[in-house]
Amino acid sequence: MRSQVAIIGAGPSGLLLAHLLQQAGVDAVVLEHRDREYVEGRVRAGVLEQIAVDLMDRIGLGARMHREGLVHEGTNIAHEGEMFRIDMKALTGGSTVMVYGQQEVMKDLFDAAEDRQLKIVFGAEDVQLHDVTGPPYVTWRSGGEAHRLDCDFIAGCDGYHGVSRGSIPEDVLRHYERVYPFGWLGVLAEVPPAAHELIYCNHERGFALASMRSQTRSRYYIQCRLDDRIEDWSDERFWDELCVRLGDKAAAGVVRGPSFEKSIAPLRSFVAEPMRYGKLFLAGDAAHIVPPTGAKGLNLAVSDVIFLSEAIEEFYRERSTAGIDHYSARALARVWKAERFSWWFTGLTHRFPDTGAIERRLQVAELDYIRESKAAQTVLAENYVGLPI
Repeated sequence: MRSQVAIIGAGPSGLLLAHLLQQAGVDAVVLEHRDREYVEGRVRAGVLEQIAVDLMDRIGLGARMHREGLVHEGTNIAHEGEMFRIDMKALTGGSTVMVYGQQEVMKDLFDAAEDRQLKIVFGAEDVQLHDVTGPPYVTWRSGGEAHRLDCDFIAGCDGYHGVSRGSIPEDVLRHYERVYPFGWLGVLAEVPPAAHELIYCNHERGFALASMRSQTRSRYYIQCRLDDRIEDWSDERFWDELCVRLGDKAAAGVVRGPSFEKSIAPLRSFVAEPMRYGKLFLAGDAAHIVPPTGAKGLNLAVSDVIFLSEAIEEFYRERSTAGIDHYSARALARVWKAERFSWWFTGLTHRFPDTGAIERRLQVAELDYIRESKAAQTVLAENYVGLPI
């Protein structure tokens, strides 16, 4: 089998890239270890920057998003029982974000992939990348048989635990990582959200977030210990703790109900450089992870595949390697700014094991400064809605 591009992984970055390449007339095959149900069902982010909204429109898949998604013009920060709003639209000259879950994005991408006959191989086991400096090829097994795909380029879109990043020699690849000493306990419940916009809460007992997936489905998080067990958190205990952290004003809007999904997610900041080696390109979680505080994970995958699709299209259209040669530097420039914002926002809103009296007072002072300063609010708003690409 032969294709111009082999895409490893059918998550957001892999499928978005596949749709973009098809639109550009570039042939691609997507290899995915899991099945569609597993990939589509993973509970992930729900806030899309304008670049992600624009990309869905660009590939012709924005109709349901605009119909069912929730446009947010601002966000809220609560601490010590008080709450203030960041008017993102006013502060950024009109930019907003869209609440539309990654599961919904994946459903749209998969449905369209079937209609457009994108080539996706599910159940690809023992995927291996060969000769990534060229000419490359990929092997795997499925249905008890061995398969080989020859190609011009390989896009590693297979996440943090995938095989692509490991195909770059250790003496070439540099890792930057911070593992946070806490996690997020999250629940999904079929109840209306506490407010029509997100509420980020800094409380002496830990961080909390009131979010949503729709007008009738809420997504809530609280900071928890890494050794906490889901079994120890009954719904009643979760709701009680959430309301304490949100404070009376924000908690007044919380509607309690049974959770239908509950999980604990660790937090980390991670970047791998470079994002290109020979004919292999990394995109999305294969190259970088951000803590979810700033809602940047899916949105960074979007900018990666925009840059990568432009570079590959330029190569086939103009026989120019300029975009390919600059892909890593171009993508990483945006990655590191998002990493910085997510790291800063996490530090501002969470309790760390070494948070003492002075660290707590400094957090409160910074929150007061943001509440009182239009300049500080503008910096937060510009980063939250997404820096330009």
